[in-house]
Amino acid sequence: MIGDASVVTKAAWPHLLGLDRQSLAGLLRTWGESPFRANQILQWLHTRQVTDFAAMSNISKTLRTRLAAETILDEPEIIADQLAADGTRKWLLGLPDGNAIETVFIPEEDRGTLCISSQVGCSLACSFCATGAQGLSRNLETHEIIAQVRVARRLLGLNAITNVVFMGMGEPLLNLRHVLPALDLLRDDYAYGLGARRITVSTAGVVPGMDRLGTESPVNLAISLHASRDDIRDILVPVNRHYPLAELLAACRRYPLPPRRRITFEYVMLDGLNDADSHARELLRLLRGIPAMVNLIPFNPFPGSNYKRSPQLRIDAFRDIILHGDVMTVTRRPRGDDIAAACGQLAGQVRDGRRSIALAVHS
Repeated sequence: MIGDASVVTKAAWPHLLGLDRQSLAGLLRTWGESPFRANQILQWLHTRQVTDFAAMSNISKTLRTRLAAETILDEPEIIADQLAADGTRKWLLGLPDGNAIETVFIPEEDRGTLCISSQVGCSLACSFCATGAQGLSRNLETHEIIAQVRVARRLLGLNAITNVVFMGMGEPLLNLRHVLPALDLLRDDYAYGLGARRITVSTAGVVPGMDRLGTESPVNLAISLHASRDDIRDILVPVNRHYPLAELLAACRRYPLPPRRRITFEYVMLDGLNDADSHARELLRLLRGIPAMVNLIPFNPFPGSNYKRSPQLRIDAFRDIILHGDVMTVTRRPRGDDIAAACGQLAGQVRDGRRSIALAVHS
């Protein structure tokens, strides 16, 4: 017996949530349908968030029947829904293969930021990060990336999410094959309608991916810098051994920034390791000539970590040196640390994680 043909066929069906406008229009064209229908379907899926094809009232019954028969419309299972004392909310989302990812919503007075994951785990093994300690299981597909936004939007309300940041589990630039279509959907007026200024992709410094992102989808860029010297960064962010600071900063200088936009440089404050006055002055020299904002992050502990957070007085002194060098600097207030939702604490449930640094930028 060869196997169940229906199972084989279904495995090849496209996931509707992962199709951007161009891909959806192409599918419809092969079915003999007008590509214009893609706009209507995108609205039903992402703006109105229907789960039943029968609700798509301006789509012909014939097309609705075919969509139901030959595509997949599914979402991850909500395994856990946690609310922190400061209003931060974290979801543990279960995937069909037994893995689980984490997604975090951070409410503020003037915005609501959703922090989403791009991989199950991470291969880059940053030593201060809980995700990196687990290794990488696999990349998330486009529909799994977008489903995080769809689930959160349904639970929070249509207008609650004003910003989306790729700062959850994983290195986005090692999964551009699926991240780029997700960015297209986030920016599409028929889907989520977010401007490029409201989307940020954070990278540990995968230089080829930075160049491609800048060419194909120039959203806001954040660099997980965390050190001003190669010897320290080699320990904290091992990908630095492949793309050292000089190469990374050169890529930042050629990133196509629109007027009045800056690259954010994230810098975790670790007691006695990277928080000296000399490190701050070195950081200023590194950033010379780059439209930059420095985001100082007090270290958030996680099980198994041996690092300690820099004292607040040390963080303040470091910040003042950067500010006096005429570089915009903010100190991130820990959010959601009581539910392990703060920066560096996301872990999810990673099956078969591999602690290797895989640097192929997936196309």
